[in-house]
Amino acid sequence: MADGDGAADGDDNVAGDAASDDAVAGHGARTVASDVTVESARPAACDTPARKLLFDLVSIPSPSGEEAKAAERLRDFFRANGREAWIDEVGNVRAPADDTVLLTSHVDTVPGDIPVEVTDGDDEQYPESGPVLWGRGSVDATGPLVAMAVAAVETGVSFVGVVGEETDSRGARHLIEDREAPEFVVNGEPSGWSGITLGYRGFLAGTYVNTSESGHSSRPEPNAIQHAIDWWAGVEETFTPAEETPVFEQVTTKPVDFDGGLSEDGLAVEATVDVQLRVPPTRTVGEVHELAEAELATGSVHWDEPIPPVMESPRTELARAFRVAIRGAGGDVRLLRKTGTSDMNLYAEVWDCPMVTYGPGDSDLDHAPDERLPLADLDRAVEVLTAVCADLTETNDAESSNADDATEPTDADDATDASTAE
Repeated sequence: MADGDGAADGDDNVAGDAASDDAVAGHGARTVASDVTVESARPAACDTPARKLLFDLVSIPSPSGEEAKAAERLRDFFRANGREAWIDEVGNVRAPADDTVLLTSHVDTVPGDIPVEVTDGDDEQYPESGPVLWGRGSVDATGPLVAMAVAAVETGVSFVGVVGEETDSRGARHLIEDREAPEFVVNGEPSGWSGITLGYRGFLAGTYVNTSESGHSSRPEPNAIQHAIDWWAGVEETFTPAEETPVFEQVTTKPVDFDGGLSEDGLAVEATVDVQLRVPPTRTVGEVHELAEAELATGSVHWDEPIPPVMESPRTELARAFRVAIRGAGGDVRLLRKTGTSDMNLYAEVWDCPMVTYGPGDSDLDHAPDERLPLADLDRAVEVLTAVCADLTETNDAESSNADDATEPTDADDATDASTAE
């Protein structure tokens, strides 16, 4: 998405060697030799497979469109643990396995050069959290990505690291066209290790374009720039929320770029405005589109492909598994809805299965110059995700076994058949 998870808008509470570097000991995991090498020495606090992988990936710049090196490191992590993994034609890291659960997060980050380091004991925001890893992507969303990669290896479930989430979501769009829906989807974005995100607003972006004849500025007729201003003022008025309406339930309107002035030949006044609207689940993207178009007196708007809102139920088997796992790890469960947009919106539009978004990190630090993640939160997120996947795969196995047993003849079946024959 253009601004990823939407944390800047805030959250609403609803209710040694290469082989040992990458080896994960756990359910379904195997320790294998690997040719993975690490160019930079890791801090002493990066002493588990998850922490090592996080440090490596955050140390590799991966802004949207430049994810290749980070994707290779992630692919090699899976191969080092005996998993089939490859990079597909758009750049996604694919590691298919048990499709009871699909864990997926994004490889790309927004641009930004934050020195990668681990600090301990001198962080005002996390004074008692132990070591904290700083670096672009540590929160959005390399932290969630790494937690999911380790949990996928430990439990044997499917995994995809997608590309382009911060821009056009090309990785997620390719994924929903290229594979069938799993039974459950966990999308990776920062929710805090004890929170799960159930809802996101939709996204509608477009560019207003208008041209008028040039003339002396003393003339009373409005020019293209004035028409652009009038149109946007009308859109803002149309979607002005009632007082006390929560942000998540509002249509928020935001101009993100404005350009206007004389054309190169000096014969016309031109105006373009790039705009974005966020759409709550109580309204459709189509409805918002029509209302914005209705404010046009002149000019036109070229709309990008819309992204619908999503709001998942807290009562699904997936949400239940998360609540149990978070409480089991000592956390107080937080159910969240976010005012931004994520790849989960796209998955929910196409795949008819339960899903949530989850990952370690404070989403207020998304895209921020002080982006950082307590390593203990990463550890807890791995624990929660591993428990969730184990719960759901074991439940699925038990249900499959019961279904198989139901097809086998029993003594009662034989007695009934015999009685009928008489």
